[in-house]
Amino acid sequence: MGGNGPLVYAKDLVKRFGKIEAVRGIDVEVRRGEAFGFLGPNGAGKSSTMRMVGCVSPRTGGELRVLGMEPDTEGPRIRARLGVVPQLDNLDQELTVRQNLHIYGRYFGMSKAQVRAKAAELLDFVQLAERADDEVEPLSGGMKRRLTIARSLINDPELLLLDEPTTGLDPQARHLLWDRLFRLKQTGVTLIVTTHYMDEAEQLCDRLVVMDGGKIAAEGSPAELIARYSTKEVLELRFAAGAQEAAEPLVAGLAERVEALPDRLLLYTSDGESALAAAHARGVNPMSSLVRRSTLEDVFLRLTGRTLVE
Repeated sequence: MGGNGPLVYAKDLVKRFGKIEAVRGIDVEVRRGEAFGFLGPNGAGKSSTMRMVGCVSPRTGGELRVLGMEPDTEGPRIRARLGVVPQLDNLDQELTVRQNLHIYGRYFGMSKAQVRAKAAELLDFVQLAERADDEVEPLSGGMKRRLTIARSLINDPELLLLDEPTTGLDPQARHLLWDRLFRLKQTGVTLIVTTHYMDEAEQLCDRLVVMDGGKIAAEGSPAELIARYSTKEVLELRFAAGAQEAAEPLVAGLAERVEALPDRLLLYTSDGESALAAAHARGVNPMSSLVRRSTLEDVFLRLTGRTLVE
C-alpha cells in the first residue's frame, strides 16, 4: 500500500481502555496531499484515533497502515516520517525558541549544520525569526503554537498530525496559523487535523469525518456534508424568550426543517428570503431575522445534537 495508496488506511479500527470503547470500528482513508479532518465533540474518539495513527497508542482491533507500514512492528520508522502537534504544547520553557528546534532536530540524527539551516528556515516560515533568541516561557499562546508547529516540521515530515491546533488562541492567532497550514499543504505535506471548531474544519479540510461516540457519523467534503445534511440557507427568527412557541405552528411547512431553540426558530430552506416573506404573511413578527448560508455547524449539530455530553 505504498506509492499511490492512501497514507493512512484504517479498517474496523477499535481502541478500548478497559471496558470503555473509545473508538468503535471506524474506516478511514487519508490521501496524499490532502487536509483531512476529524470533527467531533469532546470524547468522540478523535484524539484516541490520532494517537493510534501517530504510533504512540496500540490499536485494540482492526487494520491500520500508516505510510504503507504496520504500526505494531514499524512504529519507529513511521514516527521518523511524521510530524506531530499535540493538543498541549510541550516545549522546553527555559530554552530559547531556536534551542527548542536545535535539540529536537538532533533527535532525528540531523547534523548541527543541517539543524541550523532548517531551524532558520522554519522560524522564518512561522514568523518567529525575530524571537529566535528569546526564551519560550514569556511568548504568547499563538507564538508557542507556531513554534510547536515549526518543531514538528524539523524532519520534513510527509504527514503532519495536528490535535486541536488552535484551541485557546485569539482570532488573529488562529487565522495566522491557518495561513501557515494552508501554505504547508501547498508544498505537498498531508495534514490530519482534529478539531471541534466548525470554521476551522471548513477553512482547512478538503475532506473530513464527523465522529460521535467513537463512530463515524458522516464523511465528505465540507460542501458535500452541507448539501447532504442541511439546506442552502437558514432563516433565523429571533423572539423574546418563550415567544417562539406561539410562532412555531405558524411557520409549519415553510421550510424543509424547523428547529426551535429557547429564543429563536431556525428554518432550513433553499430560499431564506421567500420563507421570511411567507412567515410575515402568516402573521409571524420576530424581533429580528437573519438569512445566512448553511455551515458545517448546522451539519454538526444535526448529527451530534445540541445536548452537552460530559
